[in-house]
Amino acid sequence: MKEININIRVEHYQLDELNTADRELVERALEATNGAYAPYSNFYVGAALRLADGTIVTGANQENAAFPSGTCAERTAIFAAQANYPDQSVSTLAIAARNTGGLLDEPVSPCGACRQVILGVEDRYKKPIRVLLYGKKGVYSLQSAKDLLPFSFVDDSMK
Repeated sequence: MKEININIRVEHYQLDELNTADRELVERALEATNGAYAPYSNFYVGAALRLADGTIVTGANQENAAFPSGTCAERTAIFAAQANYPDQSVSTLAIAARNTGGLLDEPVSPCGACRQVILGVEDRYKKPIRVLLYGKKGVYSLQSAKDLLPFSFVDDSMK
C-alpha cells in the first residue's frame, strides 16, 4: 500500500485585509446576492468573477419549481462570462451567500457541479482561478479550483 497525502493551502483573511481588487470582487458578490431568486430554499448566493482584462461579471442563483431547472450563482456568472467574453480567462471568483437571517458567518463553498465547471474553465485556459469564499467571520482564499476538487476530471482525463 502507498499513502498519498494531499495538502491544500487556504488563506484566511478579514475583509479589510484583502487588497482593493479582491475586496471589490467580494463586495460585488455580496451585492449579487440581491439578484438571487430563491423562493424555495431562501438561500441567496452571489458570485462575481474578474476576467483577465479586468472585466467583472456577476451571477446569482435562480431557483425554479421544476427542480433541478434552476442554476447556481457560480455557473450563472461563469456561463455569462464565457458567452460574452469567450477569449478572456477567469482570474478570480468570489462567492458569498445569505439566508433569511442575513449573511452567513462562515464562508460558503460551491457545490460539486459548480466545482467541476470552475475546474473546466481553469483547464480550458490553462490558468488557475483564485477562489474567494466570503463569510462574516472571514474570507478563505484558494489559489486554484483544483484546491476545491483535488481529484479532478478534465479533458486530459479522457485521453
